Amino acid sequence: MTETWSPPAPAALPPGPRAHLTSPATRAVLVIQNRILAATREFLTGRGFIELLPPIIGPVTDPGARGAKQVDVDYYGHRYKLMTSAILYKQAALTSFGKVFFIAPNVRLEPLETTSTSRHLAEFHQIDCELADAGRDDAIELAEGLVRHVVERVLTDLPAELHALGRDAGALAEVLTGSFGRRTHARAVAELRALGHDQSPDAELDWVGEAKLSEPADRPFFVTDYPKGSRGFYDKESKDQPGTLRNFDLIAAEGYGELCSGSEREQDYATVVARMRETAENPAKYAWYLQLLKDGVPPSAGFGLGLERFTRYVAGLDSVWQASAFPKVPGIASP
Repeated sequence: MTETWSPPAPAALPPGPRAHLTSPATRAVLVIQNRILAATREFLTGRGFIELLPPIIGPVTDPGARGAKQVDVDYYGHRYKLMTSAILYKQAALTSFGKVFFIAPNVRLEPLETTSTSRHLAEFHQIDCELADAGRDDAIELAEGLVRHVVERVLTDLPAELHALGRDAGALAEVLTGSFGRRTHARAVAELRALGHDQSPDAELDWVGEAKLSEPADRPFFVTDYPKGSRGFYDKESKDQPGTLRNFDLIAAEGYGELCSGSEREQDYATVVARMRETAENPAKYAWYLQLLKDGVPPSAGFGLGLERFTRYVAGLDSVWQASAFPKVPGIASP
């Protein structure tokens, strides 16, 4: 079936580079984003993390980016990939350091229909964290602490920029007033079906479903325990609840949707190979990674927090492209 697509309305598109970069709104957003990055580094290094520089290309990349196409490059006669996620390299880095983070660039050729979600870019960055000898709850605690710290710094240091953008600082301050709630994937599915949204119990929450759960929330919350098969081979299956993964998403409040995905990692070689085959992945493509698992990597947990999505939420923006100096909107040729 031939895909049909029309470009989004002009108001949904970024202007040319000069108009975008010279806009006072863009300037305020980028000042906020710079403070987000500084506060992130402050928080993580204070927790004993070391920042490493992630690779941009490799022989294989994370297969779990839903619906997005990977980009191939010719690397001296070898077919390599642009990174869609740094997850495999985070696990590798734990053979040297116990706590690592990247500010990682990612390229995902998202489906054309994502232009209407206001939450997708073809090129974006993630705050990628990984902790050795840690479980899912450790990663959740770290993600919540990081978000709180960053929001507190922006509220304290940049009230003028938030005001210039029309951001409701009181609504954003709700992040600091209580702990983030949790609900299981099964409960989230039940809530969405009660709202008349036909969410599959066997799949990730779809974009509309995420927004429906996000809209009435006054602070971010976690969705945990996604079903096996809905995520990549690296998410650890629960021993107590077979068929359920030890993973999570962080959903922002006010309708902004998902900010972050993470999990406890599977590091057993035989289990990972079996999981790859279950999802029709060819283990031979992952030779370097599987050799790493054979040689031994520590158990770990971690997450990737979308920088541009986080900036959109903190700054109260209509669309994620407004959170990028040089936005790449899916399907739209741009500088």
